[in-house]
Amino acid sequence: MKRIAIIAALLIGTFTVTKASADVDHNIWDKLLRTHVSTTGKVDYKGFVKDKDKVDQYLQILSKTNVAELSKEERLAFWINAYNAFMVDLVIKNYPVKTVRDIKGSNKAANAVRFGVFKDKLRYKVGGLQLDLETMEKEVLLKQNFDARIHFAIVCASFSCPRLYNEAYTGAKLEKQLEIQAKNFINDITKNNIMDANKAQLSKLFDWYKDDFTKVGGSVIGYINKYAITKLNPKAKLSYFEYNWNLNE
Repeated sequence: MKRIAIIAALLIGTFTVTKASADVDHNIWDKLLRTHVSTTGKVDYKGFVKDKDKVDQYLQILSKTNVAELSKEERLAFWINAYNAFMVDLVIKNYPVKTVRDIKGSNKAANAVRFGVFKDKLRYKVGGLQLDLETMEKEVLLKQNFDARIHFAIVCASFSCPRLYNEAYTGAKLEKQLEIQAKNFINDITKNNIMDANKAQLSKLFDWYKDDFTKVGGSVIGYINKYAITKLNPKAKLSYFEYNWNLNE
């Protein structure tokens, strides 16, 4: 019943928060990303651990933001940054770990893909609600702010996930940032190996979220061809990489 209430509140948008502000200061998160994330998405979690107070400061800024007052672009940038920042927070709270699968979490109902770390409640309310990462992704990002490129922007702290962008997302730069992430991910041969026009081994993301990509591109191949350097034929043979959950450091 509690989960249903959370989803209902998100869908009707009637929640309020205290100490609201129409402006979101992402500067702390931006500086952290530029300091501890390489241009290839490798994350220095030891560095983040040393700066855990700054991470906490940023999470508190997010928790005090009135999301309803933000523009469409600012709102999507807010939720992407929130997802990634809380993901980093969960890792550094449990660091050192070899994989996010080692973060057991307290929720025993998590399935094989969405295990404990994605199902546990976050430390602060966001948008006036107590969320977990799975609800933030599925109910807030993909239902309320749908854009298939979200899948290339939010990061699960694992080798097979898209690279963590080493700057904060902002409303003003969001379109450019999402395009960069889509092109980088689709053309990264460690994530998507397009061998030729007739054969490709793709990230498991394109299998798990097939409907989202089909909604935009007509098919997974149609979507990939929007960004791929090597174009695929409509009937190209597709297979999928096994997902590597090892930490992206």
